[in-house]
Amino acid sequence: MSASDTGGPQTSGDYITHHLHNLQVGDTSSFWHVNLDSLIFSIGLGILFCWIFRSVAKKATTGVPGKFQTFIEMTVEFVDSTVKDTFHGKSALIAPLSLTIFVWIIFMNTMDLIPVDWLPMASQAAGVEYMRVVPTTDPNITLGMSFSVFFLMIFYSIKMKGLGGFAKELTMQPFNHWAFIPVNLVMELVALIAKPISLGLRLFGNMYAGEMIFFLIALLGVWQLPLHFVWATFHIMVVILQAFIFMMLTVVYLSMSCEDH
Repeated sequence: MSASDTGGPQTSGDYITHHLHNLQVGDTSSFWHVNLDSLIFSIGLGILFCWIFRSVAKKATTGVPGKFQTFIEMTVEFVDSTVKDTFHGKSALIAPLSLTIFVWIIFMNTMDLIPVDWLPMASQAAGVEYMRVVPTTDPNITLGMSFSVFFLMIFYSIKMKGLGGFAKELTMQPFNHWAFIPVNLVMELVALIAKPISLGLRLFGNMYAGEMIFFLIALLGVWQLPLHFVWATFHIMVVILQAFIFMMLTVVYLSMSCEDH
C-alpha cells in the first residue's frame, strides 16, 4: 500500500494498521464476521501437517531411515515421552492430540518468519486488499484451540469422575464443608474458566508481539532484510517454545481432569 486510506502519503501508522487488518467476510461492523485469511492459513497448514506425517509414515522403512524420516520419528518420540511423563491417566487420544497441537502451532507460528510484505503484496497484486498470514496472531484462532482443550477437560472430568464427582469437585474444594459451597463454586469456576483464556491469550500475545517487531523492522525499507533475519533467528526459539508451552499445558490440564482428588 503506497498511500493511506485518506489518499495522502502513507505514514508508519497507516502501514501497521493496514497489515493488522484481516481479510474478513460477513458483517464487519459487528461481531458476526469471519477472518477468512486466518481460517485459510490455519486449515491449510493443518492439512500440510497431516500430509507430511502421513507421507513419511507410508514410506517408513525398518532399515536405516533417511534424514527426514529420522527427524519426524524424533519429533514423535519427543512428544510421546513428554506425554508419558506428564499425563497420568489412560487415553489413546492424548499423545496424538499433543503431537497435532505441537506441530500445527509450530507450522502456524513459522509463518511469522516470512518477510511481512511478501505475501500481502502478492495478495494485493491478485486483487485482495488485506491479508494476514500468521493464524496465531488472531485471538479467534488461539482461543478456539484453547476452548477445544477446555471442552476436553470437561469431558474427561465427567468421564473419569462421573457427573456427581465433577460437581463435588467444584463445590467441595478447597473448603470441604457444605456452608462454603457458594464460595467454592465461585473460586473453582473462575479457576476453571481462566485456564483456556490464559492458554489462548498467552500464545496470541507472544506471537502478536513478535509480529509487531517485524512490522517495525519493515519500516526501515530496503535496510530491513539484515535486521529481519537477525530477529527471525531469535524468533525461532519463540516459535518452538510457544508451541511447546501450549502442548505441555494441554497435557497438564487434561491430566488434572483425569485425577481424582
